[in-house]
Amino acid sequence: MGEASDSDELLETTAGDFPLLDYRLRRGGREWTVLHVGAVLTDEDETRAIVRKTNRLPYGVSLWPSGIALAHEIAVREAEFRGRSVLELGAGVGLPGIVAATLGTHSVLQTDRDEVALHLCRRNGERNGPTTIEHRIADWADWAESGRYDWILGADVLYGDSLHPDLRRIFEANLAPGGRVLLSDPFRPGALGFLNSLEADGWRVEFARWEVGEESTPRPIGVFELAPPADGRAERPGGRER
Repeated sequence: MGEASDSDELLETTAGDFPLLDYRLRRGGREWTVLHVGAVLTDEDETRAIVRKTNRLPYGVSLWPSGIALAHEIAVREAEFRGRSVLELGAGVGLPGIVAATLGTHSVLQTDRDEVALHLCRRNGERNGPTTIEHRIADWADWAESGRYDWILGADVLYGDSLHPDLRRIFEANLAPGGRVLLSDPFRPGALGFLNSLEADGWRVEFARWEVGEESTPRPIGVFELAPPADGRAERPGGRER
């Protein structure tokens, strides 16, 4: 699903300078590349990411399997993103939004509450050529963005139950008529509970399953598409029904 290699670049922070790795995603004759401080593909990798967090490195500068799966899902649905507006929540290293931005979208806004993560996200956008990406510091609990978007993206943003009410408010406030939410998650119980609650309230929830990581120990990731109750039967962006 991609290729990782060493990089000569560093992430310079107040906690020190950290060597960056280069991840390359190839699909449909295209290639995208992002820098990150380490991929999180196994439980051991996740433990290392937590250690990096204690060293004041945000989780967002790691490359998470949900981001890889979401980027692949976007790449195979190119026609549905062409000419559309995109909002990415918790962008981190930015892979899903970067893929979307190269598929002919009208605009992409990548947001994260951490300046270090957003700095790396911006660098990664520049590595992939001219795009329509904007970057903005934003906190879900103190959300001020008022724009409406055809797609709202989020990779592994459902990890905390306390975040779910804020995310739901953002979906309801910032989704354009006929728009959709596309979220990826490694089937965490709390995430599934949140999705079930949305479905109980009339949201349409569909998902595709991806597997990320080594062939011997792949990690299952769900990419969930959400349609709000008011237009749950409406035509999807790009005009293709699933």
